[in-house]
Order: sequence, then structure tokens, then C-alpha cells
Amino acid sequence: MRFALTTEQNDFAASLRKMGEAAKTPGIVRAWGAGDSAAGRALIGQLAEAGALGLTSTEENGGFGAGPVELIVAFTEIGRAAVPGPLVETAAAIPALLQALPDSTLAARQLPELAEGAKLATLALTAAAGANAGRVDDAATALDADIADPVLIAEGDRIALGTAGAQVKSVDAARRLFTVTPGETLAAGEGVSAAIDLAFDTAALAAAAQLLGAGRALLDTSVEYVKQRQQFGTPIGRNQAIKHHLANAHIALEMAQPLLYRAALTLESNADSVIRGRDSSAAKLACGEAAYRTARIALQVHGAIGYTAECDLSLWLTKVTALRSAWGTPAQHRARIATALRAGNVA
Repeated sequence: MRFALTTEQNDFAASLRKMGEAAKTPGIVRAWGAGDSAAGRALIGQLAEAGALGLTSTEENGGFGAGPVELIVAFTEIGRAAVPGPLVETAAAIPALLQALPDSTLAARQLPELAEGAKLATLALTAAAGANAGRVDDAATALDADIADPVLIAEGDRIALGTAGAQVKSVDAARRLFTVTPGETLAAGEGVSAAIDLAFDTAALAAAAQLLGAGRALLDTSVEYVKQRQQFGTPIGRNQAIKHHLANAHIALEMAQPLLYRAALTLESNADSVIRGRDSSAAKLACGEAAYRTARIALQVHGAIGYTAECDLSLWLTKVTALRSAWGTPAQHRARIATALRAGNVA
């Protein structure tokens, strides 16, 4: 199968990339981690104006009615720029969740403001949520729950409003996690569990695209660094060992990309939930491992400076480390793939 983006999709990616570069996101990321979300909200507003937050919401719900392929195009660039905030939740997980519910009133009430960037929303999954129990920690946490509206919690076959509690420390300072407690039930019963599963797979797909974009940013930064950094009067990039490391990172990222595209097409085709879960897990696992390998190589080629928080590289290093276990750990995604293969879903 040949995966190739259309001219329109490539143009969309290019416009988002220019937006991220112009925003000088390292300063925005540091401010967000310190609790100052003003500059970050301004950038997210620009992303919303470009259509990035309403891609998968239907036109009736204030969005553009685009598909999962456009979603991963956007989130690859969001990851490349390391844009902070609950964007996976706002633009991917919650639109998928609410639009899959039997009752459409929740989607009509919540999604238009999310699509236009007027509000950010967040979502927590408990360990018992959906068919893939055990995929998250028992203590439900939600990203940026202190500034999100609404805060949703998915528990088994129930969706409830949540209230933010204590902040939970993350390796990524800009990934501000909070414990959440459930309150008013918004939906429960038949069809809710299936909607939660769809939301999880959509979120895993968006997180995979974020990881791929972050990995590419790390590789590009490393390539530029080894061209400029000199040792004994020669750029260190001429060292064959460094060339091999960077080539291995490039290959890993390139090999992960087709799995991401395949998962997006599977999600778009409304495939069986087991096949959909298998492909989204394969994409999340491949992109996460490729980005993590690239992060380790980037740290190695930067040397001592790469270990400092003052170096912008650290913002991408910590983001990749945190995202690798967000929306399912590598072990959990391997288990989902193995279960699907044992069931004979090898289409």
C-alpha cells in the first residue's frame, strides 16, 4: 500500500509548521509549565483559526468534518513545535467520544466552543474504562484539569464531569497532570463503553503523531548541532559514529510513519474495534519507540549541554519521555497487539 498525502494536506502541514516556528514555542512551553498559559492559549487560538482543533468534529458540531488523516497531519506539526496543553483531549479524544454517544446533545453543546478554541477540555480514563481495562492507572489523572472546561471522566460505561484535585508531578514540566474526582453523570449505559474505546484509540493515534513530530524536531535539531559543533577544528558531524546514530534515528522515524498512516486509514474505515485497536496500538508503539530512540541519540550527540534544563532540547526530550507512556504504555499496547493477533485479526 502506498501512503502519500495530498497537496492540500501537505499545504496544511506547512502552514501549521510556519505557525509553530513563528511562535518561538520554547518560551511558551516554559511559561505553561510555570502556570502562565496566556501565550500558550494565544497560540492554541491560532491553531483553532487554522482549523486544527475542529478537524474531526462534524459541521453540525462546529467543525470541518475531516478525517483521521488530517488529524495526524495536524498533530505531527503540533508535536514538532511541542505545543503545550490538552490538545489530544480537546481535538481528538473528546470529539470522538461525544460524537459516538447515542445521545447527540452533549456533542452539540460542547464541541463548537472546542473547535473554535474558546475552551480547552480534558479527559481522564480510569483503569476500568472501556473494553481495555488496565490501560491506565487506577488513580485517574487529567491534563491541565485546573484550566480545562469541561473536565470529563470515563469510568466503565459511564461518563461524568470531573473536579480537579492535587497536581501530580510529571517528567515534563509542561505536562500538568491533576487528580480528578467524578461528579455529575453525563452519559451511561448502552453504547457508552464503545464510545470510550473509540476515544482511546483516537487519542492514541493523535499522541502517536505528536511523538513522530517531536522525534523529527529532535533529529533536525541534532543534525544542525553536529554541523556547527566543532572538536579539534572539525564539525563533529563528520564523525562516522555520529552519522550512524543519526541515520538510525532517521530510519526509525521513517519506518514508524506508515504504521501511523495505516492506523488513520483503519480508523477512517470504521473497522472492527479489535482491528482498530490493533492498528492504533501499533502506531502508538512504533512512533513512541522511534521518538524515544531519537531522543536518546539527540541527548548523546549534544553531550553535556543536552542534560541542562536551559537547553531548549530538554523540552522535547521530556515531552517524548512523558508522551511515550501517555494514552497507554508500550507494554499495554504490545498486549493489545498480541491479543488481536491471537484472535486472528491479521487483515
